[in-house]
Amino acid sequence: MLRLPDEHRALFRNPFGTLYRELNTALPLLTGREIYTVGDVVTANILNAGIIPTIAIIDGYTRRLPCPPTLLHQARQIQVKNPAGTITDELISAIRDAADDPPALIVVDGEEDLAVLPVVLAVPDGGLLLYGQPGEGAVLCTIDQQAKERAREMLALFEQV
Repeated sequence: MLRLPDEHRALFRNPFGTLYRELNTALPLLTGREIYTVGDVVTANILNAGIIPTIAIIDGYTRRLPCPPTLLHQARQIQVKNPAGTITDELISAIRDAADDPPALIVVDGEEDLAVLPVVLAVPDGGLLLYGQPGEGAVLCTIDQQAKERAREMLALFEQV
């Protein structure tokens, strides 16, 4: 299991891609691409826009408050445990499994926020990752070699526990 040390938490408040204050402005960019979502609200909004994510990762909460369940009937569900501030081997394995056999909905018991990094590393180049930036909007990241390198650099800040 990887744990994010407290002294590096502030780095993860910076968007890992382009911040869109309104999700609607990003929707035209999603056409014809593989879409990966992390977070309950952004996943629900994408589904409401008629877009089915290739992989969606949720935890049932937004801003530490319960969130209505995401209905993604076409996808198989994978249940994992992932405590706050960590990336578990179980989460990484589930993301790899989902990438090998999409579509999938990964339901996290704990917190899914840091799943952005293993998603970027597990999925093929060319897709788009979308996740919520609380109180600010949605972040859109193009999955490419530059994003993968940045994800590896950020993961290097974690401690193995």
